[in-house]
Amino acid sequence: MTMQFADLARSVSADGEITPHEVLALRRLGWGDGQVSPGEAEAIFAINRAITRPSGEWVDFFVEAIGEFVLNGSEPRGMCSEDEAQWLMQAIDQDGRLETMAELELLVRVIERAQNVPESLKHYALAQIEAAVLTGTGPTRCGGELSDTHVSGAECRLMRRLVFASGGHGPAAVSRFEAEMLFRIKDATLAADNSPEWPRLFVDGVANYLRGFTLTNAQLSYERMKELERFIGNDRPSVGRFMGAMAREVPQAFNHFGKVFGRKPDPVGFTELEASGNLVTENEKRWLDTMINADDEIDALERALLDRVAADLG
Repeated sequence: MTMQFADLARSVSADGEITPHEVLALRRLGWGDGQVSPGEAEAIFAINRAITRPSGEWVDFFVEAIGEFVLNGSEPRGMCSEDEAQWLMQAIDQDGRLETMAELELLVRVIERAQNVPESLKHYALAQIEAAVLTGTGPTRCGGELSDTHVSGAECRLMRRLVFASGGHGPAAVSRFEAEMLFRIKDATLAADNSPEWPRLFVDGVANYLRGFTLTNAQLSYERMKELERFIGNDRPSVGRFMGAMAREVPQAFNHFGKVFGRKPDPVGFTELEASGNLVTENEKRWLDTMINADDEIDALERALLDRVAADLG
């Protein structure tokens, strides 16, 4: 971190105000060498905590700079390690809770841009959204002036981005953890004046989980990606021969984006249908029965979900 960057950061933190000119100066000083250092990342967080009225320019810079540090500050690029996830959560959660919309947007953007992030960060981000909905306070409600328990449009959009993020359980893949979160929010807000976006989000998310997309979109962990990069980085002829042989022998092998090389054969039986994600399994049926029967009635959103599942299976 340069002396100029440190001086400017201290000045902004002292008066709680930042001008577009100062944001531009921080951007130039912070990215002058093409990367954000740990010291600069800490200073940027300190500024964010001190600013009383963050501007759009500041939020954009904050999200871009910290996202760059977390995802591209170390190899492999585009990945977030457990250590980096812990640093991010601790930086956000210094006083025990997430404070600003900029911090929440940062969490969402990191998970959207990442090839994968640790479970701890996925769960932490979703917990912030759930807390905002169930308590009626938090950054998605501009400091909590709306005290009702309801699902706002901002919360729907953030939840959709998180649940279907590429760095989640796979592109367009919803986990049981996420599906159960959607059920908890649904149960707590049935009589509330929710956003028109909420019913579709609930049905899309839970139906996605029941279709089993996570079976075919499984993501590689940070540690596994490091291992594969070391392997691919070995340019000895034996490695090339092995990769060529694997491509010939296993043409449908999954790559690290969860896509399949070649066309998957049509399922021919129950086991194949189940594995392909086109059939709700017995475990999933039991899970759905448990979730729906929790309050001894089928509400409108659950009925819409059942209709979607029936249509998918038909």
